[in-house]
Amino acid sequence: MLHFAPVPLRRFLALVLAAVLLAGCTSTTLKVSTPVAPPPLSEKYAAIVVDAHSGQVLYQYGADTPRHPASLTKMMTLYLLFEGLRDRRFAETTPIPVSAYAAARPPTKIGFRAGETLSVEEAILSLVVKSANDVATAVAEYLGGSEEGFAGVMNAKARQLGMASTIFRNPHGLPDSAQITTARDMAVLSLAMRRDFAQYYRYFGNKDFIYRGTTIRGHNELVGSMPGVDGLKTGYIRASGFNLATSAQANGRSVVAVVLGGNTAKERNDHMRQLLEIYMPLASRGR
Repeated sequence: MLHFAPVPLRRFLALVLAAVLLAGCTSTTLKVSTPVAPPPLSEKYAAIVVDAHSGQVLYQYGADTPRHPASLTKMMTLYLLFEGLRDRRFAETTPIPVSAYAAARPPTKIGFRAGETLSVEEAILSLVVKSANDVATAVAEYLGGSEEGFAGVMNAKARQLGMASTIFRNPHGLPDSAQITTARDMAVLSLAMRRDFAQYYRYFGNKDFIYRGTTIRGHNELVGSMPGVDGLKTGYIRASGFNLATSAQANGRSVVAVVLGGNTAKERNDHMRQLLEIYMPLASRGR
């Protein structure tokens, strides 16, 4: 007759737990759940989420498919404006003239008359908050002589930054079939904006500004409504759908995300919130 020594309760429970864990494995490695991204929004949809610390792509869908940038274009216009400020070619108080051509650009716009001026700082705020097309053209003419000349500068800078799939034809993103980009390229530009112009990036946190006694309000709904979101830019034309480039930083983690091709602004915003909620916790912690 065999006799077994009694097993202490704590050891017995440990053995049972180990058996349960092993039974749940199909191999010697435990299964790790993969986050499930929300479904694509439309046939124009493309998106990407990038860890800003490591550069790792946390999510992508059609990230290299050609799309129209719409007013995300203005991020490059702002990049070149910030570059001029950094290099001291002009100051935030420097006046920018508004030509008749610039004043005639279709909405969204501030509504200048030909011959008026606005300061560089007012131009920055008008582009960030209002996405003003008349201001984008005035900046292009000031920096590049004309929209066409400035587009050449934009494209040269895009190549320098590694935006290999982007072609700019104008400074504002109004319809032009040849003006194309990708979600990946817009993420590259968003990261470059944060990296190269930390001293000016604060402008993206403005939801409104006062111009000549009038409060100009913006439409980037995520800034101020979702913790950690600090910019960047919205955009829409019919050919692109509703676009959004977003930067978010929280608990030492940092990402940029781009969503292109939403059917409505609300749908696009909700989708961006979902992506940030899913993928921000997977980003690395920076120093």
